Amino acid sequence: MALKVLSALDTAKTQYYHFKAIIIAGMGLFTDAYDLFCIPPIMILIQRIYYDSDVDNKKPKIPRTVVSTMVGIALLGTVIGQLIFGRLGDRIGRRRVYGFALWLMVVSSIGCGFSICTTKKCVLGSLGFFRFLLGVGIGGDYPLSATIMSEFANKRTRGTFIAAVFSMQGFGILASSMVTMVVCKIFERASNASSDQTPDGTDIAWRLILMLGSIPAALTYYWRMMMPETARYTALVEQNVLQAAKDMEKVLDVSMSQIAEEFPLSPKPPSYNLLSRKFIRQHGRDLFACSTSWFLVDIVFYSSNLFQSKIYHNYVDDDSGSSMNAFEEAFRVARLQAIVAICSTVPGYYVTVYFIDRIGRVRIQLLGFFCMAIVYLAIGIPYIHYWDTHTNFGFMFLYGLTFFFANFGPNTTTFIVPAELFPARFRSTCHGISGAIGKVGAIIGSVGLLWVLEEDKKTGDPKATGMTIALILLGGVCFMGMAVTYFFTRETMGRSLEENENEDDSSELCFFRCFNDSCLRTNSSTNEGDEAPLAIEQL
Repeated sequence: MALKVLSALDTAKTQYYHFKAIIIAGMGLFTDAYDLFCIPPIMILIQRIYYDSDVDNKKPKIPRTVVSTMVGIALLGTVIGQLIFGRLGDRIGRRRVYGFALWLMVVSSIGCGFSICTTKKCVLGSLGFFRFLLGVGIGGDYPLSATIMSEFANKRTRGTFIAAVFSMQGFGILASSMVTMVVCKIFERASNASSDQTPDGTDIAWRLILMLGSIPAALTYYWRMMMPETARYTALVEQNVLQAAKDMEKVLDVSMSQIAEEFPLSPKPPSYNLLSRKFIRQHGRDLFACSTSWFLVDIVFYSSNLFQSKIYHNYVDDDSGSSMNAFEEAFRVARLQAIVAICSTVPGYYVTVYFIDRIGRVRIQLLGFFCMAIVYLAIGIPYIHYWDTHTNFGFMFLYGLTFFFANFGPNTTTFIVPAELFPARFRSTCHGISGAIGKVGAIIGSVGLLWVLEEDKKTGDPKATGMTIALILLGGVCFMGMAVTYFFTRETMGRSLEENENEDDSSELCFFRCFNDSCLRTNSSTNEGDEAPLAIEQL
């Protein structure tokens, strides 16, 4: 028998508060995407300022070590943030650490823009430090946002709401591109830049782009602090059912009599701990499925950097190469990212929002992995003979499909499923563990493969032979993701979080059984008359 307050949450109609929670919870994902997609144009501006032209008097080129460090250090921070904040979310409450994660993202974004000094080593060192802190804040936001949204949502549209939170990344991508384009055009006109490689104000422009990304997150900080603790954490982890009912009375706009229990409930200690034998027996399979799927999809998703430089060379660079100033090049990179996002990335998010509670998580994840595998093989097998020299519309179409089926597929579902499978006292922690392992895959995909592949000294692209092997291997990784999904991932659609927990003898279930047994004793004693005081005393 479920608690009234939890039953009310599971059956609640979609209302204003749900949409408000999507915006508040989604700002962390917005900042994540903004930071990720503003880095390519920003690194172009930085390389024009702090790196000299090569021997052929072509435009300066930033070393691959610097680019990979800037990307990898933020992902490393994300790994740490997911583990720490995920655990804290279960230990001291989702709400108590939720605001701090956002505050850390805002301060770090501003810090990235200031980066203290103006010498190359100092700027890059400071930028790397603040990007690491930004990664910690972003990592902390992942498990907290997913868990909070899953615990506030009803069971009929829970997947839609969590997917909508994750889809805020789409707005972050578009905002990043739009802000970069606007800032670059303003500075270009203000400096009257035409053929100058590094116009005045370039050092200010990239800092401003980074700092502007903190504004939407900062605007939602107050609303995060005003959010009540989730009823499931209060009722099932803190075991304060009365407080949970009081909090949800305001959220659900229902009377206290509808969600409050008639009798006080006796707290029960947890029957087992995190990563104990019993935990592994009951939840080990789910944790393996979530972590491995996330790991595999992030290897593939972040490996788009492998042929991103080839696309930039064909669709961004001028034929003359040296005539384009820094602002114009950064503008073109941001414009290309916006086009790819509008045509493939963002539609993938919202197709998932529409279908996630209609066809289920497992089917979408299987479909996404399968289609990504086919696309990578379609690029990889003929790459050395055709795509290496033909970066045409067909190549761009296949490139866009990888993003579409990643988002209408495992990139979104791996964010959703860990927030639905585990008991309330482990939910945030297990989501953090799954995400942290996933971001290790992201480091492999974005940094590791770039170092393994040999670079062509003339173009700066990975050599065709290595690219062919890498792309075919990525297709194989997608097939591995299909296998893990098919054999190990459980469907969570249309069921309450308590039904998904797979708890045969957990403290939460014992909590419900204790309440149920108490009610049965009360009903029985009422019929017998003189035994009623005894039943009430037992309660």
